[in-house]
Amino acid sequence: MYICFVDESGTPAKPGQEKQKYFVFGGVIIPENQWKFVRQKILGLKIRKQYSGEIKWRFFAPNNNDENNPMKDWNQSQKDEFRSSVFEIICSVKSIKLICSVSDATLAYKLNGVNSQNDIYFRTFRVVTERFQYFLQDIQKITGSPTNGIIVADHRNGREDNNFRHQHDQLIRSDNSNTTNYKNVIEGIFLTPSHMSIGIQLADMIAGAVWRFYTHDDKKWFDTIKPSFRKNETGVIGGFGLACYPKRGWNGPIID
Repeated sequence: MYICFVDESGTPAKPGQEKQKYFVFGGVIIPENQWKFVRQKILGLKIRKQYSGEIKWRFFAPNNNDENNPMKDWNQSQKDEFRSSVFEIICSVKSIKLICSVSDATLAYKLNGVNSQNDIYFRTFRVVTERFQYFLQDIQKITGSPTNGIIVADHRNGREDNNFRHQHDQLIRSDNSNTTNYKNVIEGIFLTPSHMSIGIQLADMIAGAVWRFYTHDDKKWFDTIKPSFRKNETGVIGGFGLACYPKRGWNGPIID
């Protein structure tokens, strides 16, 4: 079985306020038999670096002095070294695959049915879940054995979480011909606080690196994790490991 941990970076823009137009959902797909290894590696890194607390992309910003930031007294070189180590752990396990979706709010609000921040949030999330389902299908074809997976996401608040669960349940149960068949995804979505899930923290880091690339044209950290993205048989990431939403009219960066 495979676990897909997902988290977002950025905030969906409000209608008519699309100055910061990109919103990202990142996913880290980990085989269940590798999960304990990854967890122990991250915990070991935190112990060596005397890092106590949650790993979050925003904590690495040069001027982030949040009281709950474990790195608030670190210089940027120390932060970058720690971030590199986190990504090295992810990329060291070849069976771990990364998937991401990037939405452009300006384009999305031109579509029928996209009228709110929540619409963009869920549409962007849906693109990631579709890539996870396609990944499971690919593994099943290769192995010839049933291959299933679960999706784990960060919780927000009671009302938003209930709405999220309902939307996800409708998605995986849909028999609409225009909707992906989620035959390999088990149950509904599992929600847990990010500070209690190393997997979600890793997904936050992946989403942050992609968001940084699209929003600030800074590829440094994206290039670091690029080898671990899901690809097709010819090595293409675009549309397979990193998908843009909506596709029609997209004028942002396109990854080969």
